[in-house]
Amino acid sequence: MDQQTKLLILMILIFLFNIPFGYWRANVKKYGLQWYLAIHLPVPPIIMARILSDVGFHWSTYIFLVGGFFVGQLTGGKIYHWWISRERKRISSCLVMDFYQTLCH
Repeated sequence: MDQQTKLLILMILIFLFNIPFGYWRANVKKYGLQWYLAIHLPVPPIIMARILSDVGFHWSTYIFLVGGFFVGQLTGGKIYHWWISRERKRISSCLVMDFYQTLCH
C-alpha cells in the first residue's frame, strides 16, 4: 500500500476515533480535568497508530492527521448538541451509552 493511501486511511480512523471524545468534551466544564482528558487521551493511541502504520512524522503528515483529530472532536461536539436538541432530556457524556439507551427505549 502506498504512503498516500495509508495516510488517508489513518486520517479517517483518527477522525472516527475522536468523535466520542469530542462528544464527551462537549458535555463537561470547559478547561476542567475531564475537558483536558477528552482532548489528550486520544493522543497516545494516535501516535502508536502513526508508528505502526509506518506513516512517519514528516511535517506534511501533520496537516492531515491533526486535521482529522480536530474535525473528529468538532463532529463529536456537534453530535452532542444535536442530540440534546432532539432528545430534550438529560444525556450522558458517553456517545456509546446514549446510542444504546436510545435504541433500547
